[in-house]
This record gives sequence, structure tokens and C-alpha cells, in this order.
Amino acid sequence: MLEQKVNQFVKQHQLFHKGATLMVGVSGGPDSMALLHYLNEQKERWSWTIIAISINHCLRGEEAENDVQYVGNFCSTYHITFEGAKVDVPKLKKEKRLGTQEAARKLRYTFFEEKMKQYQADYLVLGHHGDDQIETMFMRMTRSANPSALKGIPVKRTFATGYLVRPFLAINKEIIESYCLANHITPRRDPSNDQDVYTRNYFRKHLLPLLKDQNPSLHQSIQKLSESVHADNEYLEEQAKEALESVLDLPMNQSFVCISINLLKKYPFALQRRMFHLILNYLYNTIPSGLFYEHEQQFFNLLHSDRANATVDLPNGLKLHKSYEMISFQFNQGDIPFFSASLPVPGQIILPSGEKLQAKIKQNNISDVQGKNTLMLAAGNVENHLPLIVRYRKSGDRIYVKGLGGSKKVKDIFIDKKIPLQERDQWPLVVDQEGHVLWIIGLTKGMIPNQKQVKQHIQLEYKATEYF
Repeated sequence: MLEQKVNQFVKQHQLFHKGATLMVGVSGGPDSMALLHYLNEQKERWSWTIIAISINHCLRGEEAENDVQYVGNFCSTYHITFEGAKVDVPKLKKEKRLGTQEAARKLRYTFFEEKMKQYQADYLVLGHHGDDQIETMFMRMTRSANPSALKGIPVKRTFATGYLVRPFLAINKEIIESYCLANHITPRRDPSNDQDVYTRNYFRKHLLPLLKDQNPSLHQSIQKLSESVHADNEYLEEQAKEALESVLDLPMNQSFVCISINLLKKYPFALQRRMFHLILNYLYNTIPSGLFYEHEQQFFNLLHSDRANATVDLPNGLKLHKSYEMISFQFNQGDIPFFSASLPVPGQIILPSGEKLQAKIKQNNISDVQGKNTLMLAAGNVENHLPLIVRYRKSGDRIYVKGLGGSKKVKDIFIDKKIPLQERDQWPLVVDQEGHVLWIIGLTKGMIPNQKQVKQHIQLEYKATEYF
């Protein structure tokens, strides 16, 4: 029965091609042992090369070592290429503050990726089955109101040098156990699978039997639902990717994304939600287990809030900042070191952001209208104010602005110009030795009170980026 159902599923989804190199993840349990045996039985017909990978996660001591040894012995009997490995899950848990399952998965897939590249494998084949699909979808629905939870476990997706495929999603656990019995496979059993300490185990022991009592073929219905939702979602994801390009205020990088609120609001809610999740998928290497529907709701509350500035905390140090018409996604940078440096005249300095600020001596009467990234100072008026200092803002900073008849707080200028809150503490200012602000670079030009007309000027030029 297993061969017939899986062969049909493989053909339906075009999971493999002839002459391929298959890398198989094998724990020694019933699912992966049945998978390895099935693939080995099909090997000659498909002209496959098979490599079995078994990983000790350093969680169960000698038992885990015996699991890897068992898989190795099986492969030796059937002349299958075998690689055993050990990864330190407890160490990663401690270093990254991850849960056991999350840390194990991260290390496992990293190792799979390395081996896929080493062998130039076409497929990574895993033994997830129909009952796993049921458990996964119901688990996700209990913690997420996102329709993407109904996608479940994908049958096939790109991975490393090829694809990750799961041919056993067509069958349930009962069929796998029967296959092992019929083929004299005595798999290893992990006692932790019977403990309720993990959410999946609880669903497996308590919820799954109730559901299957109502419909013994539930795994087939759930798989069809998963595939339908996946197909619909693929189309909407493509639409969302195109839409996201149009709402970005700056090009995305791995630690910072900024979007326009007004542009985002022009799109239907279905695309807004997917754009939010696309950004999270981009920023997080692995979506944290602590990310729930409530966080999505907080994002939309922020989007529609009347407050000019607000912040929302997401798991793993990711923060959402709303500042006027923008929302930024940025990982917590901790305390920002204060920057202060003397600017030689003539000369230049490199700012923390990587841009240059140059000072030059200019002759003749030069107009003060030089663009937002250039400031002209009368040299005779500046001599008593040297050295010039470039630094971040301090509490109480003020600037004399032409036409005001006095000074204005730098803080108020940031507010008037709607500068995002998280950018204000890193915005460079030029001040004199007495602390008078002469220039909020790229934003507002100051003046020295009672300055006289002279023929020699100091030109300050900032090599701007899109940020300013």
C-alpha cells in the first residue's frame, strides 16, 4: 500500500527526476527508516545515488549515539553511502537563548545545507507524513490567525543546491508502521516522543486520535487543503512582493527596513498583511516561535494610530518604530555610542555612517545659498570659534536660524521636519568650541550672531546619502 500511494504522489507532484542524487535525513525512527528503505527499493528504476545523513543532537546521551550507529549499520547492509554527525544543541540553546526544538532544527538544516553543497545533491528527502501535516496545521492555527497557517508543511521547496521534498505526506503513520513490519525493519524509538513537554507531542497524543476517529482519512483531506491554500498563497505572495517594492522608503538590508504608511494603505488588507510577513521573513533568519497573531495586530494598530511616534517590540529584539508617515523595522542596537570629533580646517573627517564632511577655505564673496549639503561660514567670524566639532545632539542644543531673530531648540526642528525618532540621536551636528550649533547637517543651517561680511569663507561640504 505504501509504495502505491507514494509512487502516485511522487508522480502527481513531479518530486524526482532520473539520475538524481538524493540526500535522506534519517533519525532511525519508523518514518525515516521506512523512507530510506522505500527510496533504496526504487533506486535502480530511477538510477538514483542515495546518501543517508544521521545527526546526533547531543540531547539523549548514549541513546542518540546508538541511533546514529543503527542507521550506519542499516546503510552498510544495503550498501548506502552514510554520514553520521554530531551537533551541539545545548550549546546553541544557551548562546542564542533558543528553545530545544528551534535550536535542533537550526543546526540540523544548516548541516543538511552544507552536505547538499558538498555532494551537489539534487534533493533533500525527509520523512514527514500525513499525520505530521495534521499536527502542524492545528498547532499553527492555535497560535496564529494568519491564513498562511493553513499552508502546512510544503511538499516541495527550493533548498541549497536543489529541492527539499516530502513524499510521505501522502500517507499516515499507520501505513508507515505496517511497512516497517512487513519489511522486517525494527526502528529506534525516541522516548521523548511520548512526553507532553513538547506541544507537538501533546497534539499527537490527545488531539490527533479524536480527529482520526471522526475521519480515518483526515490526512488526505488536510493535504488537499494545504496544497490548495499553498497555490492561492503563491499568487498572493508574488503580488505582495511587487507591492512591497513600491512602499519601501529605502532599500532593504538585513537589519533595517523602512516603509511608507500612506503607500502601504493604498493596498488591500490581504496584501498589507503579506507585506508585513515578507519583511519579517527577510529580517529573521528563522521565524521565532514566540511570534504570534498579536504581533501582527500590534503592527496594524501602529499603522492606523494617530500618534506621531510610537514603538512596538517584536521577539528577538526586533522593534517597529512609527515616525510620522513612516514605519521602520530595526533590530535593537543597544546603547548607541556618542560621537564627537574635531573637524580640521582645511581637512575632512569620516562620520560613523561612512560619509565624509570636508572643510575648505574659499576666497571672494560666495553666496550662502549652496544647497542643503553645503554650509558657507565667514572665516573672520569663525576664527574665534575654532575648532569646529562634529557630534551627535545633546539635551538643550539650540541653533540660531536666519529670520527667527533668536535661537530654536534642535529637538523642535527635528519635530517640525518630522525626522524619525530613532534617527535623531544619530544625526550629525556641526558646533563651535562653545557648543553653539552651526549646522544640523543636511537639514537646517545656523548662523553666528553679528557676523560681518568678509572675503574669505570656510566651506563645509557633506557627501550626502539618501538618508539625509
